[in-house]
Amino acid sequence: MRVWRAGLSDAGSVVQLLGEFRDHLGYEWPADESILASVNQLIEGEDTEYWLAGTDAGATAAGVCQLRFRLSVWTGVDDCWLEDLFVRASERGTGLGRALVVAAMDRARERGCARIELDTEEANRPAVALYESLGFSDTSKGPSRGLFMGARLDGRA
Repeated sequence: MRVWRAGLSDAGSVVQLLGEFRDHLGYEWPADESILASVNQLIEGEDTEYWLAGTDAGATAAGVCQLRFRLSVWTGVDDCWLEDLFVRASERGTGLGRALVVAAMDRARERGCARIELDTEEANRPAVALYESLGFSDTSKGPSRGLFMGARLDGRA
């Protein structure tokens, strides 16, 4: 198993996998060209990282995760948001998802983050089980159960 931080030379692999993720979710947007422009911009910044994984040292990337870092006023250090995690359907069950989450947690610790957070569909039992097995919980901020909420600002459903 190989997990590595994506650089600009890996942008095509990131775009391919994010496009597959988009398709898996049943979305028609964003277009691949838009994903590429965003990925290139994000890779060059300091607050977002993409990580790729393949089943062996020479394997093509079959999994991707996106990490975002931001300073928290509540902890005084960065928080890490595991924004996206996707493993190609043909490679699920190989441990790539676990390897990516472990790498994300290690990277967050390396950057001095106090916490790592994510959201997932409650009905996605394999994902929930994976995250719980790695120490994630729905009460990571305390005994109350917060809700992940959002609002669309671009008019899309």
